[in-house]
Amino acid sequence: MLSGGVAGLLVVLGVVALGGDVYAPLGDSDPGALTSYGFAVVRFVATGAGVVCGGAVAFAAFVVPSPGTDGLSADAYASVRLAGVAGLLWTLGALLAVPFSAADISGQPVGKVLAGGLLDSVDAVEEAKAWLIVAAIAAVVTGLCWCALRWRTVVAAFALTMVGLLAPVVAGHAAVGAWHDVMTNALVWHVPSASVWVGALVALLAQYRRGGSVDGAVLRRYDRLVLVCAAVVGLSGAVAGLTGARPENLGSTAYGVLLVAHAGVFAVLVVVLLFVRRRRGSSGVSRLRLLLAEAVLLGVSLGASLGLTHLVLPSFLTDPPTVHETILGYDLDAAPALLDLVAGWRFDLVLGTVAVLATAAYLAGVRSLRRRGDHWPVGRAVAWCAGWVAVLVVTSSGLGKYAPGAFSLHMVAHMTLNMLAPVLLVLGGPVTLALRVLPASGRLGPAGPREWLVALMHSRFARLLAHPAVAAPMFVGSFYVLYFSGLFGQAMQYHWGHQLMNVHFLISGYLFYWLVIGVDRPPRPLPHLVRLGMLFAVMPFHAFFGVIVMNTQTVIGETFYRYLSVPWLDDLLADQRLGGGIAWATGEIPMVIVVVALLVQWSRADEREARRKDRAGDDEFEAYNAMLADLAARRR
Repeated sequence: MLSGGVAGLLVVLGVVALGGDVYAPLGDSDPGALTSYGFAVVRFVATGAGVVCGGAVAFAAFVVPSPGTDGLSADAYASVRLAGVAGLLWTLGALLAVPFSAADISGQPVGKVLAGGLLDSVDAVEEAKAWLIVAAIAAVVTGLCWCALRWRTVVAAFALTMVGLLAPVVAGHAAVGAWHDVMTNALVWHVPSASVWVGALVALLAQYRRGGSVDGAVLRRYDRLVLVCAAVVGLSGAVAGLTGARPENLGSTAYGVLLVAHAGVFAVLVVVLLFVRRRRGSSGVSRLRLLLAEAVLLGVSLGASLGLTHLVLPSFLTDPPTVHETILGYDLDAAPALLDLVAGWRFDLVLGTVAVLATAAYLAGVRSLRRRGDHWPVGRAVAWCAGWVAVLVVTSSGLGKYAPGAFSLHMVAHMTLNMLAPVLLVLGGPVTLALRVLPASGRLGPAGPREWLVALMHSRFARLLAHPAVAAPMFVGSFYVLYFSGLFGQAMQYHWGHQLMNVHFLISGYLFYWLVIGVDRPPRPLPHLVRLGMLFAVMPFHAFFGVIVMNTQTVIGETFYRYLSVPWLDDLLADQRLGGGIAWATGEIPMVIVVVALLVQWSRADEREARRKDRAGDDEFEAYNAMLADLAARRR
């Protein structure tokens, strides 16, 4: 393990030493060797510790077999404590990365930044702010790891760790220049998968070292996890690397050469190590040696990845970005025709990929049920697929591409993600399908995906989100907070901000409609009358929102739209009024569908209750007749 870390650190330092001047091409001055090398070391230590922390909690939660989800086995607890130690180092490294990143990016010595006012420097550098957020998240994760005694706490720590690892990535060098939207989306998949792979390997080696149980079940789960992570890391890394370097710059720039070398290390890692490991057995000294070699190669790979963040993207130099490309990642100079909105696709690697995978997994579950002779309603499958098709269209088609340029098109995407797609998705009943498809581990068997899903659905966090007092305000109140507080204009300036808005729209809508018309049973089932009351309580707020937007005399997010300045949109206020009208009109149609669906469900529930009472009455009548017959027989 230590040799892998040392190898990775040497790679990072070698890139800094041989990478040449990376500051002059960006118009910055050289901050000095202390800042350059210091930031490289601090970033490697902080990122490596975060990776080990995230992978160790993933290993404890999903690899080490536990008898249930209420507690942790001894090996899982040891992995969580390893994550706690790594989390403490991650916190300290992230705090040190704040002044070093501010100095490195602004081209000033770190001592000058510390002496001249750290807060001002951090406020001017987005990546420094990201490292400050990382430090806060790492501190929380460390606390969770040191006090974790339940499986749900470990999962919460894992989720927070993934967020912390992504923060400096989405605000770093990948978020600048043309096609930065594609590169950032690819790294959203790449970083968590790589961290789980590396950290899980460290946790497995630590389990070997302390003499823990490394049986076939642990190795099989680890192998499955690594294969999935390797596939995601390879695909996402190729997309991100080629987007940043461009194929023509692979052999002529330091970034391209390092990227090719990194790909070679990854190929050796996947083709040789994984293949040989599966051929030579799952235990013994040979397996341990292969794991140690894998650790060294992964350390080198991590060092190469962080070395790439030090170098200047070749695409930024060979293809200087326009204003539109700087903000969005692509140009919006041409006015959108109907054909452009329909055929001008730009695939969203985050929500688009989720839509494809969710649809494929659902259909695979339905097929599995039918193979064993069980029935699943066709309408649910149609609703689920239609919901994800709606998500795919508004995020990846020409509509999704042009939505940031015009408030009216943005509102079409917003209302689809918040009002239409969630209605269809909750009618699909994905949790019910998963519980019918996934096998149960049994009372004595280790917890598996089915037990994990049940535990998450009954967790305090799920019960909090599914509470009407939380779901309803989050669903409708976010409209007013986002658009009337200035938050919308700030978020639209960053690709990650736009993506978070889309994710929030989808999740908040899903939670609300899950309570109202969802097929899956929520943690606190509500009577149909309460559901109808929730719906009628929310409906006016949507109408009011559209009316307020139509009558607002100031442009929402004006700074963003003025800076973007698309040539085909002259009157921002008129476009905003159109967007308000779209919000008002399109918000009512899904509500009518929901009311109809709710009334139908209510009627069917009443019919089932009436049939149950009839059966109970028949049983009581038969019991009464039997009693009379018995009394008559005794008299005779």
